[in-house]
Amino acid sequence: MPEATLKEKTAKGLFWGGISNFVQQVIGMAFGIAIARILSPDDYGLVAMLAIFTAVANTIMDSGFTTALVNRKTIEYKDYNAVFWFNVFVAVGIYVILFFAAPWIARFYNQPVLISLSRVLFLTFIISATGVAHNALLLKKIMAKQRGIIDMAAVFGSGAIGLILALNGLAFWGLVIQQLSQVLIAVLLRWYFSPWRPTFEFDWAPLRDMFGFSVKVFLGAIVGMISANLFSVVLGRYYRETETGYYSQGRKWAILGISILSGMFVGVVQSVLVEASDSRERLVNVVRRLLRFGSLVTFPLMLGLAFVAKEFILLTIGAKWTGSIVYLQLFCLWGCFSFLEIIYVYLLLSIQKATENLYIDLAMCIFQIAGIIIVSQFGILAMIITYILIRILSIWARHYFAYKSIKIQLSTVIKDIFPYAATAIFSILVTWFITKETENIYLSFGIKITLVALLYTGILWMANSAILKESASFIFKNTIVR
Repeated sequence: MPEATLKEKTAKGLFWGGISNFVQQVIGMAFGIAIARILSPDDYGLVAMLAIFTAVANTIMDSGFTTALVNRKTIEYKDYNAVFWFNVFVAVGIYVILFFAAPWIARFYNQPVLISLSRVLFLTFIISATGVAHNALLLKKIMAKQRGIIDMAAVFGSGAIGLILALNGLAFWGLVIQQLSQVLIAVLLRWYFSPWRPTFEFDWAPLRDMFGFSVKVFLGAIVGMISANLFSVVLGRYYRETETGYYSQGRKWAILGISILSGMFVGVVQSVLVEASDSRERLVNVVRRLLRFGSLVTFPLMLGLAFVAKEFILLTIGAKWTGSIVYLQLFCLWGCFSFLEIIYVYLLLSIQKATENLYIDLAMCIFQIAGIIIVSQFGILAMIITYILIRILSIWARHYFAYKSIKIQLSTVIKDIFPYAATAIFSILVTWFITKETENIYLSFGIKITLVALLYTGILWMANSAILKESASFIFKNTIVR
């Protein structure tokens, strides 16, 4: 693919990914605020207890074959078909196992209601399995616009259903049905937008060809899911539902911000890096552009959200959720580095370093478990800080293997991201100094957001930031001009 074409596809993918993820997060936030004002922390805590089972089961169902499909230079019809039927069969098997395991799950958490709750929620595995191959095709073709429409429709439709059910007193059942409806809407639309259809031809040869690569991705994803959901288990088992609810709500709003960014990258990065992997110099240039763009949007968004966390929580979901503020701020700090993890993970996969990715995931999970055990006596906040620090260190480990393969220097990476981080921090500090005496929460919230945005963009524009001006030019061409 010519460089101009690759650059254009990358820009379009990031543009549509950014627009769609921003819109869907705004929609999700609006419904989330409305539902959180109706339900209690206990309702969210019950559903959060099942998060790790859902995450791990979805990863087992996919088994790394989606990533393997996107990572192939050429794909045939039979490749998609094999992955489709594999996902369906595995999903049914997982559901049957967890259906009968539901009483043990409920006993573990001492919550009998989880028996029926989990059996309904776990139906999402079977529904989701029927759309995995279609999603892989949309990813491979960098059909970010279509994927954006799918995600926005799913979030809006399921949010409306969840709100209606909450208003009618269904409490935690409304949250479960909301998740089910979101998966169902997304799968139906993936079938609509994807030209591919499965057939009853069971040729497993493509799976054998992809197995060596996919099993490493699969194992890494399993470890990653366990690592990401450690606190749902620890808090659900050893702390009250209320504290688990505070954690879940704080993490949820940070994840909304992170998802805007990760959604932009996940739908584009792997396909673009695979296309550029035939030339080391070209690959390094693509990685550096991704680093600069990621820094441009990530630091002001995540640091800004941490900056207005108190006002945000009080103005949206109310004073009863003040216990979630500190969790929101901590996970926002992790969110500043999350885009680096995404870029490095897909970079290593694109240059066939799945083994190295797996080793890092295993080491990170082991260190996180050990760290949580060691600092558990100091409370929840100490455990979360330890978890985040270890995850940030794992990014450096991924960089080490990237450097060995394509010789991208750590100093080069720092040079690419530092101006944006420093500008965001400076803008927030200036804004804090100006607004520190402002007592009106509405006025404080509005001034903080406006000032940080103006200072950040103004400083970078005057500093002649190339990536900012390129992004502004592309947005102008694709919105105002058209």
